[in-house]
Amino acid sequence: FDALRCRRSFAWLGGGADGRALMLGMVRAAGGDLDEIFSGARHAPAALSGAERETHALTGAPRAVRLDLPDWLLPRLQASLDGDLDAVAEMMRTRAPVFLRVNLRRTDRDRAVAALAADGVAAAPHPLSPTALEVLQGARRVAASRSYRDGLIELQDAASQAVADALPLAPGGRVLDYCAGGGGKALAIAARADVEVIASDADPARMRDLPARAARAGAAIRMAAQAELAALGPFDLVLCDAPCSGSGAWRRSPEARWRLTPDRLAALLKTQAAILDRAAALVAPGGVLAYATCSLLAEENAGQVARFLDRTPGWSCRRDRTLTPLDGGDGFYFAHLTRAETQP
Repeated sequence: FDALRCRRSFAWLGGGADGRALMLGMVRAAGGDLDEIFSGARHAPAALSGAERETHALTGAPRAVRLDLPDWLLPRLQASLDGDLDAVAEMMRTRAPVFLRVNLRRTDRDRAVAALAADGVAAAPHPLSPTALEVLQGARRVAASRSYRDGLIELQDAASQAVADALPLAPGGRVLDYCAGGGGKALAIAARADVEVIASDADPARMRDLPARAARAGAAIRMAAQAELAALGPFDLVLCDAPCSGSGAWRRSPEARWRLTPDRLAALLKTQAAILDRAAALVAPGGVLAYATCSLLAEENAGQVARFLDRTPGWSCRRDRTLTPLDGGDGFYFAHLTRAETQP
């Protein structure tokens, strides 16, 4: 995974793009002893060739190589992140923290920390969300812990929790998670307020674990096919956590940055626009359409919202926010779009 996160810089340091060169680059980046590792002894890799002993200082590399970014994405991320790009890219070269969400239906944060400690998991509160815990030790024990089995905690990034925290929920309201996926945000919504939660996804198979997760959490979540939604609506709040480049979560899916192409991004932009248009029709007058991505690219975020507002009369943006790894969690964007009480 380190080689995937740092593929370009390791290739530069290692003098090539194959697996051996990437490992050479990784050892050089860490200041390791190449001859000790590449010794040719027993099962060790073959000794270094003369060409492999040539060094390539990273200081002389192009900026996109130093930041481990595709060339075509560098200007787009620069336009989106401005002066934060270098710091964000540096964080993207490292492993992401493990975060948990405390289920306030079952416990509070202090008791969750104590329960996790009894299972050998050290965790501490994180400032991005009042329900967020960062795992400091014992991350591999979380899934087998009593806290997890009893529904006291769920695995969820702190920034993702912050997106759910910001949603305007009123007691008795009707909420649709339109792109529910595994249902993490639907569960967070159900834990926050006494609202009716409906979860749906274009690919219902993504929600296959949601009934078991909801039962463990003590949450009432109804799953519905997308074809049913018009009859079930309108909704006071529709959340669209839309498919995106995932550029805010590249620490967790490091191969995604290399698989993304201009054509793939263009297709995602069209998909996001179509989702917004379909979801908007399900929002009650005076209701809120919440748009979210785990992307750092402005064209998927504020740009997408601006285009929606330009083509859709009767809507306004109440609030939006961009979170980057500099805030502690994954990169996320959210916007709250309000539908007018009376449509033009």
